[in-house]
Amino acid sequence: MFVKGSVRGLYLKFLLLIMGVLLVAAPLTLFAQGNEPVSRVQVLEGRLEPIDTMEIYLLEGLQAGDTLYVTMQAISGDLDPILSVLDGSTDVAAAEVEYKAQVQNLLATEEDLTLALNDLRDRTFLGWDDDGGEGYGAALEFPIPASGDYMLVAGSALSSVGRTTSGDYRLTIGINAPEVLTGDAQPAGEPFASLDRHELGFVASVSEETGVLTPEQPLAVLDLVDMQPGDTFYAFVEAVEGDFTPQVILRDFGDKPVQAANVGGEEPAAVLEFTMPEEAVGYTLEIASASGSDQLTSGKFRALLGLNASEVRTGQASVSGSPLLKKAAEVQVGVKIDRISEVDSAGENFTVIGSVRMDWQDPNLAFSPDSCNCDMKLYTEKEFDDFLAEASSRWPDFSFFNQLGNRWIQNRAVAVWPDGQARYVERFSTTFQADFEFQKFPFDSQQFPVMVDMILPEDVYKLVELPGYSEISPDHGEDEFIVGEFKSAPYTVIDSAGADRPVSRMTFFFDAPRHLNYYVLQIFVPILLIIAISWFTFFLKDYTRRIEAAAANILLFIAFNFSLASNYPRLGYITFLDAIMAVTFIVNVLVLLYNVQMKRLEMAGMSERVEKIDNVLDWAYPVTYLVLIGVVAYFFLFTS
Repeated sequence: MFVKGSVRGLYLKFLLLIMGVLLVAAPLTLFAQGNEPVSRVQVLEGRLEPIDTMEIYLLEGLQAGDTLYVTMQAISGDLDPILSVLDGSTDVAAAEVEYKAQVQNLLATEEDLTLALNDLRDRTFLGWDDDGGEGYGAALEFPIPASGDYMLVAGSALSSVGRTTSGDYRLTIGINAPEVLTGDAQPAGEPFASLDRHELGFVASVSEETGVLTPEQPLAVLDLVDMQPGDTFYAFVEAVEGDFTPQVILRDFGDKPVQAANVGGEEPAAVLEFTMPEEAVGYTLEIASASGSDQLTSGKFRALLGLNASEVRTGQASVSGSPLLKKAAEVQVGVKIDRISEVDSAGENFTVIGSVRMDWQDPNLAFSPDSCNCDMKLYTEKEFDDFLAEASSRWPDFSFFNQLGNRWIQNRAVAVWPDGQARYVERFSTTFQADFEFQKFPFDSQQFPVMVDMILPEDVYKLVELPGYSEISPDHGEDEFIVGEFKSAPYTVIDSAGADRPVSRMTFFFDAPRHLNYYVLQIFVPILLIIAISWFTFFLKDYTRRIEAAAANILLFIAFNFSLASNYPRLGYITFLDAIMAVTFIVNVLVLLYNVQMKRLEMAGMSERVEKIDNVLDWAYPVTYLVLIGVVAYFFLFTS
């Protein structure tokens, strides 16, 4: 009995021990399960402009012991990302000013800027990374030291030292999600990061624009820059000349009016205010005469535009910040003429072999060098379609306005640099129409133009001269004309396609007088010889021989004139050479008639009278001819 009772007691004690362990372990297990780190992932996209070098994201309610994982990757442009973490209580605007001041001090004093800049970042931020991700991407791992709110700064690397990069980016933020760094993370859990532009303040800008309204152009349309959600746009428009009252209408990208002011013309000035509910792309501001101002003849207006600048409403704000109107992209263009293969004076055209080059900058073409492991993208003839696809088919396409027939493109290429700087080069052969003026021919000086017209309107692309590029090769091969200096002049013309829109034109031209050796030897010397033959016959006393010689001289002159006629076009006006030929022909005919008359007088027995007349005409003839030539030269060469 004692043994059995002892075993039973030990068994009960063992059960009680097991139950006690279970009762203690269960709460511990539940506590451990309740404190297991929660994994959350959020993916955000944004854009950094050259003037906005960073954006702030508020990370709310992070817990001590959590680990923050972030990657920032450029998806367009030449953006070089950098990430940094600040405490949620940081005055970002003040910290930015202090940080930039210290960077400027480093630029002035430090030789090894990289080490000094990294040290400054270590002192300024709780954590940061540059180039830790794929390519130039940033990848950050940051253990949360204390529970609370934090700020994540997504920025452009080295923007503080003058290297400005911009473009769209993708931000992947994870809490306790190391797969973020490997690129395998997918959005999960509740959002915890949000863009907080108030930390840096809304960018304030003020621009001023003037224009004229007329009955022919009663509407002015201003293209506005893109604006962000929460931005407030202001406009103050007043008439400064003329008797009209302005109204304004703000329209979105689909031409839908989103806000209007002073439509009824109750106020002397139109004042508009509108806060963007979403990203504003392609917005325009229309300015017109209000409905109460139907008697508008013409008038000048002043438009004061503001972004996050409420002082614009008073009309007294000063211009500041970035421009609020989209300006036409400047396209630098140059033309080189390597060979002038033919000048067709009769057809008024000339054929050249040359090249055209265009330089422009388009942020949409910018790329990050790590996307291709290159510092430049080159598109040759075979890849030109790829370039058009990347440029969304929007590039400064052009035409030669005075081109005749086809333009034979021997080769062409486009080079694009990371910052969006682009260069188009084309080598071509074609014929250009010229508008020659022949009044002084062959002492004329002709202008040879090459007219480059943009395809898209002038408010999209505006042509300017490419410095140092345009020229004519010294070995151009043109022997008829003395080729002068190659010049250029910009113009605004109406679209030749008939769309009645102004387009930009750059005209390259050179003035060229003719080489005169050919004309002296082939035209003027024969003319002088023909006249000399007519004159020499005056010293013959046999009038029959003189008549025969004069008649032969006329036939010779007619044949000579026909040989010249094929060398220049049939014109509706008389040239200098035409006048010379006409005077010479008339003089030769008069010589023939004179000799016939002298023969008749001689046959009538008036030999003595004939001799007296002949003695006078022997010398009056050349003098008269020279006087006539002088009059013609004065009229054609010196008065026109």
